Amino acid sequence: MASSMLLRSTLPRTFASATGRNVLRSALQVRASSTTQYVPGGPIIKGTVNDPIEFPPSSKTHGSYHWAFERLLAASLVPMTAAAFVTSGSSYPVFDGLLGLSLVMHSHIGFDSMIVDYLHKRKFPIIGPIASWTLRTVTVGVLVGVYQFNTNDIGLTELIAKVWTA
Repeated sequence: MASSMLLRSTLPRTFASATGRNVLRSALQVRASSTTQYVPGGPIIKGTVNDPIEFPPSSKTHGSYHWAFERLLAASLVPMTAAAFVTSGSSYPVFDGLLGLSLVMHSHIGFDSMIVDYLHKRKFPIIGPIASWTLRTVTVGVLVGVYQFNTNDIGLTELIAKVWTA
């Protein structure tokens, strides 16, 4: 009984140390035969932490004009929505179409901001572009649907007025 206990306790240590030595020896041989030179501390990265980062070229469409357009669109939805319910959609079809377009664009910009923030293509190279193109496709489909609904049916504001009084 004592001999089997001794054998059980020494066998794993012997096996582990021999295996560990072989793994270490093979790793050192692979490292020595590699074509790149071993650098303590990791690979060499061009530049230092104090070098300035390269920014993309400035663009007015992605800067303050883009932000101002988003804010203007969001702020204009409040009086546009109130005016749409005061007037009838069938009396002012251009106004009804403008409200439908503004709502769809406002939603598109909001969802696009979410995709840019949470599914950026640098971090998610496959799902990020798929989500962006899915959003663009859905936005075009919704725009076509809003146009069809405003021209061939009662329109957006009359639908909301009927639902509100139902």
